[in-house]
Amino acid sequence: MDSGAITFAGPAAQAPRADETVDVPVVMPGLWECHGHFPGMALPDLEKEMSEPVAARAARATVDIAATLQGGVTSVREVGGLGIYLRSVVDEGSISGPTIYPAGGILSTTGGHADVHGLPLDWVLNGEGIGLICDGVPECLKAVRSNLRLGASVIKVCASGGVMSEVDHPIHQQFSHEELVAIVQEAARAERFVAAHCHGLPGILAALRAGVQTIEHGSYLDEEAADMMIAQGAIYVPTRFVIDTLLRQQDKLPRYAYEKGQMVADHQAAAMKLAIAKGVTIAMGTDIFVSGDLYGRNSLEIALLQDAGMTALEAIEAATANGPDTLGPQAPLSGQLKEGYDADVIAIDFNPLEDASGWGDPERVTHVWKAGMPVKAPE
Repeated sequence: MDSGAITFAGPAAQAPRADETVDVPVVMPGLWECHGHFPGMALPDLEKEMSEPVAARAARATVDIAATLQGGVTSVREVGGLGIYLRSVVDEGSISGPTIYPAGGILSTTGGHADVHGLPLDWVLNGEGIGLICDGVPECLKAVRSNLRLGASVIKVCASGGVMSEVDHPIHQQFSHEELVAIVQEAARAERFVAAHCHGLPGILAALRAGVQTIEHGSYLDEEAADMMIAQGAIYVPTRFVIDTLLRQQDKLPRYAYEKGQMVADHQAAAMKLAIAKGVTIAMGTDIFVSGDLYGRNSLEIALLQDAGMTALEAIEAATANGPDTLGPQAPLSGQLKEGYDADVIAIDFNPLEDASGWGDPERVTHVWKAGMPVKAPE
């Protein structure tokens, strides 16, 4: 590894002489979290948390970012949160964390999933929440351009309602065909992919017909949608992790969120199995958004992908080699142990081809190198 890139990958007998070597049981590429959030929220309640001072949330997010890296995730496609502002702080070395590829504000219709329904609309329109409210083609174009102005690596749009938003319904489509096409085309002019939050089938199909390249959650995905994804080369980021963990937090969730989570859970499990059986390309994402000990446990999604029907090697590929593809033209050479690729490497103390029980436990990640520099090693 030299200058942040891998200079050799292969049998030890063929390796060039090195001044220092590290023997580890299993080595693999650093993991890619393709649906992460760093909003610095203490509770799973947008209305309460989004009215907190940004400085308080940013302080929590720095802890979450560091924990994510220690859990073996070296790259995060951050699809809404403070990542677009914290990215440069990570890059300059002031805080420890993975490389962040941020989306900036989440594009939402008025009353849509990224609108904070219980707070005054003027407050939300002033940019204090997690979304950029845009209605009609001109406003959609401006929202995309506003994120690009901040250096967004990807554009995130809510094409359906969601679980954590109060008023909307997860199945209902949000944004018209014309609006979605405008968003995709404007992003494409800047060589950016669009990631679409979609639970309901109407939103999934609308996003695909508009040319969206990644479908997030996909809870009501069916055979027609799966076939469209395969034909168009679209990528599925199912985020089973968030459903699995949210439904264990009934005491902390707003009632509407718990009820909607229950509503989509079984459909989403079936959608994952269908997509895997059909051969849809899948990338790992968790949708973690609540500060605390969930960060660093991102790799549990690998085990959940195996539970849904992936082989161990397919799930690992979803968590490594497939990750950069969710950024399209912005994709770095990353996620594989190949010469010239980013020297983001981890070591684990179990054989992931035979045992999935180590996923989700950051202690089972013994070493982490980011851009060739050690950031985690046994004491």
